[in-house]
Amino acid sequence: MDNPTQTQSKLTLVTIDLSFHRAASGAVRRILNEHGVTVEEIFAPHEEAFRILREGKADMLSSAWLPSSHSIYLAPFESEVEKITVLYRPYALWGVPDYVPESAVSSISDLKRPDVSGKMTKHIQGINPGAGISRFSREIIAQYGLADAGYHFDNGTLDDCVHAFEQAVAERRWVVIPLWTPQYLHEQYAIRELNDPKGLLGGTDDATLIVRKASLGAIPTAALSELRALTLGNRETSRLDYVLSRTGSASTS
Repeated sequence: MDNPTQTQSKLTLVTIDLSFHRAASGAVRRILNEHGVTVEEIFAPHEEAFRILREGKADMLSSAWLPSSHSIYLAPFESEVEKITVLYRPYALWGVPDYVPESAVSSISDLKRPDVSGKMTKHIQGINPGAGISRFSREIIAQYGLADAGYHFDNGTLDDCVHAFEQAVAERRWVVIPLWTPQYLHEQYAIRELNDPKGLLGGTDDATLIVRKASLGAIPTAALSELRALTLGNRETSRLDYVLSRTGSASTS
């Protein structure tokens, strides 16, 4: 049985400020709330979120994409945290709308071909610079020589990325979106992933709930057990992201 002082705990959860991270963190908050833990949730971009956790200004983070996307931020203080559970298994991708023929564009390397580059939107709109997909995309532009064909990658907000893609789809333009799974656009559009022969997209990560070891004692035993057993999966995380982003609410039941 949890002792009485545990059930009056208060924890600070820092969540990476993107919609699917918010969707997944809702399940974490629910479990903690059900065990009497008051959760203060703060939102921050990738690097800042890890800095907040590192400085002890938060007790837990949702979620670290390991090993490819976020290890660069966690490595300096990894010994100070415990990995509680893998919430889902995300991966980064470059994709095109399904009306772009696969016979013409199946690989990132195809984008440089004159018959493709002549039709493709050259502006590739990304999200914030600290995201793994942004680092990978800058490397893709360089390593595949896409700048020589007129392509350029820009950072921006998630809204910028989504708007650029949806506007292109509305106009039936050929466009590349630097994206990831799970993400709510997959609930609305058929987006075909492009092959990445150079392997620059980082592979599949574990979206990991991490907690500072110094904060573990503030989590009731039963709550910690539930958190360790929590697995949402890509399908459910994508659904929650869609509901939260497109309707303004999400159910984790």
